[in-house]
Amino acid sequence: QVSLLVGFISVNNSSWTDYNAYSYFQIVTMCDLVMILFFYIIHIFRIYRRLTCVSWPLAEFLHYLIGTILLLIASIVAASKSYNLTGLVAGATFGFLATILCVLSIWSSYKVSCITQSASK
Repeated sequence: QVSLLVGFISVNNSSWTDYNAYSYFQIVTMCDLVMILFFYIIHIFRIYRRLTCVSWPLAEFLHYLIGTILLLIASIVAASKSYNLTGLVAGATFGFLATILCVLSIWSSYKVSCITQSASK
């Protein structure tokens, strides 16, 4: 997700008003980005076919759910501590945009894994 990366870079290149708030924002965005890349690699190389002991749709759904909640909290905290500094406001805005995109990913993951499987039975 490009919006996570843009939010991270915007916050990283701004003067911070609150170290704890923005370090939390950076940690959440980078962890979310790494986990999204991890699941992309799992799907690209079809590793899920070899590791059948893991329910990959459930793992992806839980990742997006937890990541979205943490990203929403981080974006709210970042927006409240921005004090109208443009880089920090841009970072929080891209954080909210990434949150919306993650909600769409949750919905599509749910639709593919739950609705499709129940229709095929």
